Amino acid sequence: MSDEDEVQFVKKQKTIHYGSLEDSERVRLEAEDDNSNDNVPIQTQNAETSEYMELEDAMSRDKQALLEEFERRRKARSINVSTDDAEVKRNLRHIGEPICLFGEGPADRRSRLREILSKTGEDAVIRREAEEEKRLFEKDQEQTWYHEGPESLRTARLWIAHYSLPRVKERLEEARRLSDLPTATKTAKMQELQKKLQNMSIYSSQIGDTRPISYCQFSPNSKFLVTASWTGLCKLWSVPDCELKQTLKGHTCNVSSIIFHPKATISQEDNICNMASCASDGSVKLWDFKSEEPIADIEGHMPHRVSRLGFHPSGRFLGTCCFDNSWRLWDLQQCTEVLHQEGHVKPVYCISFQVDGSVCATGGLDSFGRVWDLRTGRCIMFMEGHLKAIFGIDFSPNGYHIATGSEDNTCKIWDLRKRSVLYTIPAHTNLISEVKFQKESGNFLVTSSYDNTVKLWTTRTWQPLKTLSGHDGKIMSVDISPDNQFVATASYDRTFKFWTPELN
Repeated sequence: MSDEDEVQFVKKQKTIHYGSLEDSERVRLEAEDDNSNDNVPIQTQNAETSEYMELEDAMSRDKQALLEEFERRRKARSINVSTDDAEVKRNLRHIGEPICLFGEGPADRRSRLREILSKTGEDAVIRREAEEEKRLFEKDQEQTWYHEGPESLRTARLWIAHYSLPRVKERLEEARRLSDLPTATKTAKMQELQKKLQNMSIYSSQIGDTRPISYCQFSPNSKFLVTASWTGLCKLWSVPDCELKQTLKGHTCNVSSIIFHPKATISQEDNICNMASCASDGSVKLWDFKSEEPIADIEGHMPHRVSRLGFHPSGRFLGTCCFDNSWRLWDLQQCTEVLHQEGHVKPVYCISFQVDGSVCATGGLDSFGRVWDLRTGRCIMFMEGHLKAIFGIDFSPNGYHIATGSEDNTCKIWDLRKRSVLYTIPAHTNLISEVKFQKESGNFLVTSSYDNTVKLWTTRTWQPLKTLSGHDGKIMSVDISPDNQFVATASYDRTFKFWTPELN
């Protein structure tokens, strides 16, 4: 066999042998065996370079995917997902995902939402929408908004405007007349009153019920006192001999307050509404002087507690303070609720109407007070200053001073003309349960407290005049008789007491 034939035979054997190998392996073996051939090395080098490039491309793609996965996980950890499960479900629904999978709990649902947001980038959209909703909400909060009320509210507001405007005129004329009096005369009258108040002492004490007495109030003619008890009973007593005249049965739980109609015992008949009471179960009842049973129920507060009541000076309207963070105005002539007023962020506890009947003030457990114009529905004054809940509020007969008593142990005096606080009285060592101005001229103020005392204050300098001590328990309520002869206190010790100046 010649040399040329031998070369052809070896090439043939290589072809047969290599035919069973993979293409890549064959290229490598050919490159190793045929180094002497000028054309073959060029082909094998190109193939090897192509293979290396493919491997590098694959590794680059894998590396990029790995980096993207790390970046996604980092982004997932940085996404803030709400802990509120309802909001998580709402977000899942928004991006078109099922809100719940089989066997999935709130924690798993949060994790799934975070993973989805990290992959889709929807978190930025949700965040923008949340910010937009917050911005719109804050914008709405800054704006005053109105909605159409019932015809009964329009009728009530017109009636209040016609009722109050002449009374405002009379009050201002009387204030001008008093201001024209000689200073010596006014000083002499004030000194005489202060001397009288400084001689106040206990006149009588009476056990009112088997449980704490929660409220008391004098009748407009000063001849009767009505008390409310935690037994659910209300009782009518004669003044000053404390003789029981009537027991009012109708409430089934703690009675929070009972008040007289402004015209009761003066010009109103005995068989119509002369009293109103409220209880912690949300019931409000109207009473006359003839029956032990209520003559009517005012429904609409349950199951929320009603803490205090207030008659409009006309007697036509009744204000109620409810623990649903609102107060209501009821028209007893139209027999309907004409106003359901919101504005406090916590339960409304107390209410007081101005002597003219044009505005009213409310105090809440949110530590704020508000003054409302009954003719327009606007909040015309916001009283911010107390550190804790307000439990007592009262308008002075002068029409522009307001006293508030708070859980922070202070009594604040507010000026409606300036719309600001006028004076802060560090009155007691425990919370103040009630504040009351003298009804006739507002020359003195009385405050009751859970420190078992009642204190009297002059309204000229807001200085203390007298401290009344004698109860064994915290004092729940206090009132001043319209004829200025007595101060009544109701206590947790189940008694009520009369206080009057000592006779010389």
